[in-house]
Amino acid sequence: MKIIILGAGQVGTTLAENLVGEDNDITLVDNNETRLASLQDKHDLRVLNGAASSPKVLREAGAADADLLVAVTNSDEINMVACQVSYTLFNTPTKIARIRNAEYLREKEKLFDPDVIPIDHIISPENLVTEDIVRLIDYPGALQVAHFADKQISLVVVKAYYGGPLVGYAISALREHMPHIDCRIVSILRQDKAIRPQASTIIEAGDEVTFICATLHIKAIMSELQRLEKPYKRIMIVGGGNVGTGVAKQLEEHCIVKLIDRNQARAIQLAEKLSKTLVFHGDASDQSLLFEEHIENIDVFISLTSDDEANIMSALLAKRLGAKKAMVLIQRMAYINLIQGGTIDIAVSPQQATISAMLSHIRKGDIVNVVSLRHGIAEALEIVVHGDETTSHVIGRKVSELKLPAGAIIGAILRNNEVIIAKKNVVIAENDRVVVYLGDKKYVPEIEKLFQPTLLFI
Repeated sequence: MKIIILGAGQVGTTLAENLVGEDNDITLVDNNETRLASLQDKHDLRVLNGAASSPKVLREAGAADADLLVAVTNSDEINMVACQVSYTLFNTPTKIARIRNAEYLREKEKLFDPDVIPIDHIISPENLVTEDIVRLIDYPGALQVAHFADKQISLVVVKAYYGGPLVGYAISALREHMPHIDCRIVSILRQDKAIRPQASTIIEAGDEVTFICATLHIKAIMSELQRLEKPYKRIMIVGGGNVGTGVAKQLEEHCIVKLIDRNQARAIQLAEKLSKTLVFHGDASDQSLLFEEHIENIDVFISLTSDDEANIMSALLAKRLGAKKAMVLIQRMAYINLIQGGTIDIAVSPQQATISAMLSHIRKGDIVNVVSLRHGIAEALEIVVHGDETTSHVIGRKVSELKLPAGAIIGAILRNNEVIIAKKNVVIAENDRVVVYLGDKKYVPEIEKLFQPTLLFI
C-alpha cells in the first residue's frame, strides 16, 4: 500500500512506525528537516521536507499514485486543505484527517462531503480520549475497556487482586464458578512478561489479565479477578479543555463532578456551559484548594491539562491527600511506561487512541476496528469475514484448524446478533464479525492475509 503521512509529530511518527514493517511504501512529509533526518535513519521510509498542503510537495510525495493520504499536522486547516488538494489534483482514493476544533466537528455532516471538503474519515483525538475515559468510569477497576461489534463484544484489561475468587486458581475454574457465563482470557502480563494463557494457568495476584466477553458480562467476570469496586460517584477533573469539558458533560448527569481550571475567563465560560458541574478557578497543585473541596472523598481524580508534568504532579498530590483513584492524560509515550502501575492508577494516551482509530481505516481486508494494547505492542482486531468455502481460508473451518500466527487468539464472534466465545470446535461462517487478539502486532499482515478471500484459493 502506498501511504503519504503529512506531519511528523508524535501521531504521524508513531503511525509510520506502526505501518513501516507491514509491507507498505511510506512517505512522511514535514517542514522540520532535523526530525525527518532522524526518522529516516531509524526506519525504512521516504521523507520529504516541505509544506503539507502544497500541490508541488504532494506531487513530489507521489500523491498521483498514492492509495492513502493521512493528514495529521498540528493544524486542522492545513489537514483539510491537503485533503482537498490531494483529491482535486490527484484523485487520491482515501483521505484521513485529524480534526481537533469542536466547531468543525459540530458541522462535520455538511462540511466533510465529497462535494465540499473531501475527507473520507475524520479522527478527533479529543473525542476518542473522552470516550476512553468515560468507559473507564463506567467499569470501576478496569485499566482498559474497548468495545467491538456494535458494543456487543468487549475487551477488558484488569489487574487481579487477592479477594478475587479466581486468584490462586487455574483459568479452568472460571467455568465452575460461572457455569452460565463465557469468556476468553487472551493474555496475562506477569511482572512485565506476557504469558499465553492455558486452561491450567494459575491466576496470581498482581497479574494484568486481558479478557474478551459479551459486554453485558464484563462486571461479572471482573468480580472473579478482584473485589468489585463501587460505582464512582465523586469525580474531580483538572483542565477545562475539550477533553475535560467533554468528560464533565458526559458524567455530570449521574456523578457529582467538580472541575478546576487555572484560566479565570475559561472557568467562567465553563460554569455557564456545564449545568450540573461545580467549576472552580484555581490551581490543582494548591493543597488548600484540594482540602477545601474534600479531596479525601473523591473517587476519581482526573488530570487532563495539556502539560504532562503538571498532570502527573497534581495526580500524585491528590493521591497523597486521599483521592481513591488517579487518572492522567499523557502525551509522551515514555512517561506512560514510567508511571502506570505505580501511585497513578491509569494513564490515558491520545496518541494511542488516535493510532487505533487510524489503523481501523488502514488495515487491509474488512478490518472494521483496531485497538492498540500494551502501549502499542499488542493489538485487537475486529474482522468481518467474507467469501465462501472455496474462496476463504477460514469459512467452514473450526477455530482449532485455522493457521493462526504465534500469539494470535480468536476471542469471540458476533453472528446474527449473538455473541459466541470462540472455542476450538466453533466453525467460522460468512459475515461473522471476529475479534482477534494479537500478542505481537508484527503478525498483523499474516492475519490480514488469512482473512482476505482470494479467487484462486482452492
